[in-house]
Amino acid sequence: MILKDHTFGDMIARYVKDEHTEQVGLMLLPQTTVSQVRPKKFKIDPLVQLKFVGDAYPGAFAHGHSMRGSGTIDGLKFEEFREIGRDDGIAVVTEWSSSNLCRIEHHLLHYEGYHALESYTVIRNDSEVPVTLEMLSSFSITGLTPFAEDDAPETLFFHRLLSSWSAEGRLVSSAIEDLNLEPAWAPFGTRCLRFGQVGSMPVRGYFPVAFMEDTGSGVTWGVQIAHPASWQIEVGRTDQALSMSGGLADREFGHWTKTLEPGETFQTPSAYLTTVAGGVDRAAARLTGIQARSLFSCPAVEEDLPIIFNEYCTTWGSPTAENLYQIAEQLKDKGIRYLVIDSGWYKKEGTNWYNSMGDWDISPIAFPEGFKPTVEHIRKCGMIPGIWFEIEVCGAESTAFHWVDHLLKRDGLPITTGGRRFWDFRDPFVFAYLKEKVIGLIKHHGFGYLKIDYNDSLGIGCDGAESLGEGLRQQMQAVQDFFRLIKQEVPDLVIENCASGGHRLEPTMVGLTSMSSFSDAHECEEIPIIAANMHRVILPRQSQIWAVLRKNDSLQRLVYSLASTMLGRMCLSGDIHELNPEQWSKVDEAISFYKLVSPIIKEGTTNRFGPRVPSYRHPRGWQGITRTSADGSQLMAVIHTFGGDNPELIRLPLPGAGHYQIKQVFSDGNADVNVEGSELICRLSQPFSAVCLLLTEM
Repeated sequence: MILKDHTFGDMIARYVKDEHTEQVGLMLLPQTTVSQVRPKKFKIDPLVQLKFVGDAYPGAFAHGHSMRGSGTIDGLKFEEFREIGRDDGIAVVTEWSSSNLCRIEHHLLHYEGYHALESYTVIRNDSEVPVTLEMLSSFSITGLTPFAEDDAPETLFFHRLLSSWSAEGRLVSSAIEDLNLEPAWAPFGTRCLRFGQVGSMPVRGYFPVAFMEDTGSGVTWGVQIAHPASWQIEVGRTDQALSMSGGLADREFGHWTKTLEPGETFQTPSAYLTTVAGGVDRAAARLTGIQARSLFSCPAVEEDLPIIFNEYCTTWGSPTAENLYQIAEQLKDKGIRYLVIDSGWYKKEGTNWYNSMGDWDISPIAFPEGFKPTVEHIRKCGMIPGIWFEIEVCGAESTAFHWVDHLLKRDGLPITTGGRRFWDFRDPFVFAYLKEKVIGLIKHHGFGYLKIDYNDSLGIGCDGAESLGEGLRQQMQAVQDFFRLIKQEVPDLVIENCASGGHRLEPTMVGLTSMSSFSDAHECEEIPIIAANMHRVILPRQSQIWAVLRKNDSLQRLVYSLASTMLGRMCLSGDIHELNPEQWSKVDEAISFYKLVSPIIKEGTTNRFGPRVPSYRHPRGWQGITRTSADGSQLMAVIHTFGGDNPELIRLPLPGAGHYQIKQVFSDGNADVNVEGSELICRLSQPFSAVCLLLTEM
């Protein structure tokens, strides 16, 4: 039974009620497809999934691999809908009461001009005794797919994005049948797939993103969880319809319970939801689009997407006053705005950068006069100085490593991973110490750029709360509070989010910073593949991509590396003192091209073309990325060939009915490109070649 339809832009949020269980669920529909919805018999999945300790666990063989459909759900009573007008949009609040006198609210928010919805749950304990949660969802969508009367055999596909160090964002697409999620002959056995990540690196194993595609109707649903710690997404069914839900990792998956005292309220992390008549890339663009809301707080210096030089792949963790002087001199008048001093500036004699962070004292050997002369010289050379910190950890060769009273523990013992321990950000001492050591150093020396790295995970959680998972959630909330303190204390500071490259590319961490490291694939052949993957999860204007320049690089190799940076933010490094004039001329050309296309990187629509690339380490085939400006008047194309046999001609379709002409080309001189009708035609004769083009509408 349909309770109410809410129109949000080009989407319909349809609230439905099960006539037997009286549970209220949520369906999402593209507005253009409402007439295609078919009558379908299925048990409506509740809009909120939760479980209290003491209530029955789910039956139908689900206990142990899902907590959905627990006895807590049976005790919920639907109360009302409330529609709340806001300056930036509208919110629909759905309210229930529970048998133990808790009030549960689901919030669905639409922001004017965006094509995704924000979803979260709020619970308040109105009883006189504590209650303990062991599962609470941020979102739950029911009735997938509403465009078939049956279970839609061989038309439903589930898409996820895998991630591991230096191999981020691989799209994995699975038929529902291949995931063993077909319904059984009778609705007595739960089919369920629960996946996610446990720890303080939320993008490790998977991105917190998923898509369900109905190829029969041409509709895709997309979800993204905004949370810096353990999370989960579930797909399941007992009958003709699939459901999809997610949020905080629950007790079974993420060691999480939360006790609410009388009168206490708890709000889940947000999730973002969308649906579209189209495929995965269209749905992904809608999810990344809503991330632009956080960019209003970025420093003004970021408006034109300036270029970064990071010296890490130049000095490999051994910056000194002397080599930074030479680097700044070499980069003077090159059009680079940020020069970032990376790890190692704090090393004591005989230690390495990887195990000596935590004390944050400037090395008297590397910088005998301190940072002041170096910072002043960088500014005299026309650049903004940047500095690297890994604020959350202490290395084994630091004094702070032994300050166990201020470090995170599990089972009463300091959590140690390799050569690292972790500050307890819930401890006021830690905030005060890092405010002096980090914020104080930035202010005193006038740094304008801060790279915050993070190179290990807390795992299942820490002591200090009612569960290890809740300890982890509180720790990460406190870490993000310190990020906010940095922004408050130094409002014009540009902050880069890095976690061994891309391990923290989720909306809350991305939203607290100006840009994020896309990967630690510093100078690998797979860089353009990973860089293109990132368009599905973060905005290109926030995706910082390495181009490491080596003295032995051919012009072909230089162009291959530099072309990758056009897929996001250009970050240079490498042997800049040893490049010959011809090589530098090509780098200068790349910088000029980047500045021409940066408005398209900033605001545009991406399309990917080319065959699937099975191996990232040994890529074969080719890849073509087009990005069209917001008004359609300009288009950037970035084409890479990989190993193996490639077609003699690469053809990329041009958007709409527009007629385009080539305005600017960046290549090694061996690319043959032209426009024929509605296609861009490219010939790249060599493997591991690249060409970038700027086209304008005629």
